[in-house]
Amino acid sequence: MKQPVRVAVTGAAGQICYSLLFRIASGGMLGNDQPVILQLLEITPALKVLEAVKMELNDCAFPLLHDVVCTDDASVAFKGADYGLMVGAKPRGPGMERADLLKDNGKIFSTLGKVINDVANPDMKICVVGNPANTNAYILMKNAPNLNPRNITALTRLDHNRAVYQLSEKTNSSMSDIKRMTIWGNHSTTQVPDISHTTIAGDAAIDKVDTSWANEEFIPKVAKRGAEVIGARGSSSAASAANGIIDHMRSWVLGTNEGDWVSMAVHSDGSYGIEEGLIYSYPVTCKNGDWTIVTGLDNSDFIVNKMKESEKELQEERDTCSDLFA
Repeated sequence: MKQPVRVAVTGAAGQICYSLLFRIASGGMLGNDQPVILQLLEITPALKVLEAVKMELNDCAFPLLHDVVCTDDASVAFKGADYGLMVGAKPRGPGMERADLLKDNGKIFSTLGKVINDVANPDMKICVVGNPANTNAYILMKNAPNLNPRNITALTRLDHNRAVYQLSEKTNSSMSDIKRMTIWGNHSTTQVPDISHTTIAGDAAIDKVDTSWANEEFIPKVAKRGAEVIGARGSSSAASAANGIIDHMRSWVLGTNEGDWVSMAVHSDGSYGIEEGLIYSYPVTCKNGDWTIVTGLDNSDFIVNKMKESEKELQEERDTCSDLFA
């Protein structure tokens, strides 16, 4: 049996984590042979609810779950952590501008970055989920210089999965036959879901749909799916977000399938002309706990222009929060 690894999770009493934590504890994220210690962070008023979640985790008797730590102290939650799932963030309220949300959540991630820098495993792998996820990841990165920037990522796997479903529905094909889906850019409405390089059972997906559908219907449908869910259930995506986190981390840690890639918001190295250092979603392959950007893809002018629009939004978000960088 392997030694247990420590998984820190923020916002642990929330709806996403109610779907997420049990799958981590059962081996769904890191593998059926990897014991885990869950280190769960919440704000003080939510600790009672978090203790109930701990009771349920214990009552499942997961063989891989070695311990559950509940705390409102970030230094306890991230002490020696090997993995960090940054789910907790302030939601956008009525009348709140995106810049206000950036500032409020930026302060949270600035503080957490400093704590992680001091107490976490320096090789810790982080997935930022709380919105605006890409820029929160950037702020955290700037406040945690002891961590490898390559180990700080943001979640666009939910968008990737949404895109796979939309293409599957449109073409009446099996989702398991769809490979090489791509999400470029920011986890926002400027994201660029792209089927230019996608295959369905080995055939080019772009040949099975109209270009007008791919550009004018598919992209906004995926980009605005979160708002559609909120309109239907009155709150944000929870189970699908949790599933996206599981998929993101599992691919990163255990590797991607041969001949396929996944979408992750990662530290840009300048590929495809995107500014170096931004947390930007690319198609990546994963092996041995590391990721590699898929390079050499020939993108249309339409897709390139969309990619640059998303880059511009990320630059503007970064500049709005520049006072929060260590």
